[in-house]
Amino acid sequence: MSVFGYVSPEQAQKDKADFARKGIARGRSLVGMSFMGGVLLCAENKSRNLHKLGEIYDHIAFAGVGKYNEFDQLRQAGIRSADLKGYSYSREDVDARSLANGYAQLIGQVFTHEMKPLEVEILVAEVGAEQADDQLFHILYDGTVVDEGGTSVLGGDADALAERLSSTYDPAADLQGALATAVAALGGPDRTLGAADLEIALLERSTRRRCFRRIRDQEPDRPSGPAGPGRPRARTRHRPVDPEVAPAWPAAATTTGGLGVSMSILRPALRVSAALVLVATITACGEATRTPHRPTRPPRLPPDPPPRRRRRRPLRRPRPRPGLR
Repeated sequence: MSVFGYVSPEQAQKDKADFARKGIARGRSLVGMSFMGGVLLCAENKSRNLHKLGEIYDHIAFAGVGKYNEFDQLRQAGIRSADLKGYSYSREDVDARSLANGYAQLIGQVFTHEMKPLEVEILVAEVGAEQADDQLFHILYDGTVVDEGGTSVLGGDADALAERLSSTYDPAADLQGALATAVAALGGPDRTLGAADLEIALLERSTRRRCFRRIRDQEPDRPSGPAGPGRPRARTRHRPVDPEVAPAWPAAATTTGGLGVSMSILRPALRVSAALVLVATITACGEATRTPHRPTRPPRLPPDPPPRRRRRRPLRRPRPRPGLR
């Protein structure tokens, strides 16, 4: 009979970490950075339906690498937690730090107690009123939280990618410059990434309540217009009518055929006839729905008599018998 061998806690943790790192390395990397206009998230993703980047709350975004089904469940859990906190207290009470702590506790619990760890790394980003208030929290596969400065890199080739990004990163760049820096860091010296290979999202530093938007156009370096790259202008359902082209109402329609009677004379009579028809219709409906007799009510039974109280007889003392003393 085989006996299960002993595995030290250090060896078990090391095996779990290697397993999680291998699963994350099979995916593609993403970059998050803070710039003058907000927080930019750029991921290498060819799918247009399975998103690595998403919105959690008004000014908070989510990004994940690794197994899609695992980090998408984490994204949905974060949305529920943020909505519940914002509804219970206030929308200003929802911040990225509390969400990152919740994610760290959940991922660390799974890594410590479960047989298989989560093969994910996630990024929780929050845009502030000033660039110094931007927050980027990187949560690793074992629940470790890293407070990144201005840039954050997730994925298997994170070290080389972080080197390329730090050498060209400019905090004072605009959207086009930040996007060019992120694309160059993701592609590297050997590859050139196009718009079809990228998924780009942005947390705009604006006064609007919802700051998250996607850049869906095929031109990643296109500046946002009045409608925004991710928000196409709404199409009008009906074509506006030009009063000069619209047909005029014929003047002959104000008379009844060849009789020459003006509609101003017939209009009161038509109103009275319409009212009479309405009254007749309501009366007919009432006659049709009226029942021939009223339903009989069940006979009322007399109420039950109150319970009779039993009178207690007084105790009688035995009479003394005559002759006995």
